[in-house]
Amino acid sequence: MHGIPDHLWLIPALPLLAAALTALCRRERRSSAAGLAIGSMVVALGLSVAAFLKTLAPGAGGAVFRGVRNFAWFQLGETSVKLGWVLDPLTASMLVMVSLVGLLIFIYSVGYMGHDANFTRFFCFLSLFAAAMLGLVLANGLLLLFICWELVGLTSYLLIGFWFHKPSAAAAAKKAFLVTRIGDLALFLGLLWLYRESGTLLFYDGGNGCLEQSALAKLVTQTLGCGMAASTVTALLIFGGAVGKSGQVPLHVWLPDAMEGPTPVSALIHAATMVAAGVFLVARVYPLMAAVPAQPVAAEVTRLTSSALQVVTWVGAITAVFAALIAVAQTDIKRILAYSTISQLGYMMLGLGVGGVAVGLFHLLTHAFFKALLFLGAGSVIHGCHDEQDIRRMGGLRRFMPVTFATYAVGMMALAGIIPLAGFWSKDAILHAAHAWSPSHGPFYLGLFGALVTAFYMTRQVCYVFLGEPRTVTPPSLAAHREAEPNAECGMRNGKLIESQAYESPRVMTVPLVVLAVFAGLLGLLGTPVWPWLQTYLSAGHGGTTLGPVIPLMLISTVVAAAGIGLGWLLYGRRPPKHTETPDVLERLRPAWFGVFRERFFVDELYDATVVRWTARFCRFCHSLDAMVLEGLVTVMAYLVLGVSWLARLVDDYAVNLGFDRGCERLRAGGGFLSRLQDGQVQNYLRALGLSLTVFLLLLLWGCR
Repeated sequence: MHGIPDHLWLIPALPLLAAALTALCRRERRSSAAGLAIGSMVVALGLSVAAFLKTLAPGAGGAVFRGVRNFAWFQLGETSVKLGWVLDPLTASMLVMVSLVGLLIFIYSVGYMGHDANFTRFFCFLSLFAAAMLGLVLANGLLLLFICWELVGLTSYLLIGFWFHKPSAAAAAKKAFLVTRIGDLALFLGLLWLYRESGTLLFYDGGNGCLEQSALAKLVTQTLGCGMAASTVTALLIFGGAVGKSGQVPLHVWLPDAMEGPTPVSALIHAATMVAAGVFLVARVYPLMAAVPAQPVAAEVTRLTSSALQVVTWVGAITAVFAALIAVAQTDIKRILAYSTISQLGYMMLGLGVGGVAVGLFHLLTHAFFKALLFLGAGSVIHGCHDEQDIRRMGGLRRFMPVTFATYAVGMMALAGIIPLAGFWSKDAILHAAHAWSPSHGPFYLGLFGALVTAFYMTRQVCYVFLGEPRTVTPPSLAAHREAEPNAECGMRNGKLIESQAYESPRVMTVPLVVLAVFAGLLGLLGTPVWPWLQTYLSAGHGGTTLGPVIPLMLISTVVAAAGIGLGWLLYGRRPPKHTETPDVLERLRPAWFGVFRERFFVDELYDATVVRWTARFCRFCHSLDAMVLEGLVTVMAYLVLGVSWLARLVDDYAVNLGFDRGCERLRAGGGFLSRLQDGQVQNYLRALGLSLTVFLLLLLWGCR
């Protein structure tokens, strides 16, 4: 194989090289750091576009184009561990999206982070994250994907906690790292199980890959003790990793807190790329997710929906509604978008479950642009409002920030599903597929209700931020200043007088907003029911679900979105709140519901009272066991050994040594006596000899008698 697929590794290698070079730069080399990061993303985008164009040509025999490059990483005896990369429509579309959105966010970050002392380190982390995400996208195997998956988690931890001097940011980084590790453990177990059953982790390997027919046929026929096929268990374990990374219920709790990082981080990691990695993983292993044993023709309808895809569908539908309801009662501009992201990720999972790769990935691509637009727009608002994030302290910003308002309105309408913006077409594709889903219509109704709530809370946010008059806590002593400076907001923050006149962001921040707004408006035209080019391109042989009646469902979804916007305008637009202390309209109407939504259904409190508390108690038990039992046993053993050593010393000193010493003294005395007999004096020898002969003769004479 030659050409672009053979050199696909250059796409993640370029930002990786930029990260390495930036790490060697001094802190004051800000221009060099930004230039390396942006330049690497420009070249990566060019290569990604070239790879995308390559996939437009049909493969051999008119099949979908797929280029694979595998190589041996290292050898273990007779076993060769292989890595590789793959180029197909799924990879190509994700490469273009990640590199393009990443490039725009990198450019935006130059203005947003321009005042930060750690500007160089920030771009080093951004480049490393982009390299890991691009490597994850093009991986042709779960091993390389898992390596990049963990690098994405590491860089996410570094970027969420970038302002580590803030306790909330440090806590959010730890929370994100720990919660996602739960899902990663499930993914790792699924990886090991898949390797045990199929003998490979490569997706495509000349017919021997784990996503190819030979391996899938083996997996679906093996039944485990729980009664499920090996393919189902493996798919559910892999989906567990996606649940953690993509913030699905019940592992969603880390994502809202991750907004403590800089806003470009929120846009890059938690809107367009990292959280979409879980959705991409499900799409990549979709043949495994959809694998079921062959059944008779009469059971054809049941065969189309595997148990794993049913789990994916229901988790996505529940997450979409659950997070949307929470967003209704939030007051932090970024936290509202965070719960919106969780909700939209639920829609993507719902689309994958009911409609296949094309439906889920269509919404992933459109969401990447309009949600990045919304997060960067929120960053522009925060930047223009002197780091204020509470929507209750804003208001009337459409006059001061016209470009931000116009682009934000486009993103809001795209997210709400207003025709003909991109979000309308991708959301409707999901609803159409859910309506045609044979196992149940429950996900369709949940998705429809979620669309209503989405339009409502986004309208609420826009009314609070951009409409009405500027709101702030203004003491009476500042009234004269307000009259003299009618275009300025003045208030008190932390007991200090602040000047809070809002202003438009610089062009380096607003130009990316305009570009993203164009994509948020036009990208959906590639996937309309009249010309579903994008769905056809993304199908890649994975199939999909036949859609039901298009026009009636389009009318229903349009009415639902209009109803959500209308209800939001009725409650918040006609009479925007005039003061910061004014209670929320919904809080006055339904205080119990609003309290539950505001407290996030008390999920964090539930985890604190159960998992966190049980874990803490277990840790205290382990500490007590170590301090009172194990340490006591160690102390007893130490004293026992010490006693034995003292006893051994006594035996040695007063038994062994004493007896040995006495014996040695007697031997020494005997030796001394014998030594005196052999003193070298001849006359003494003659005397002894004469004495001996005399004694001998006397004995003879005595015997003769």
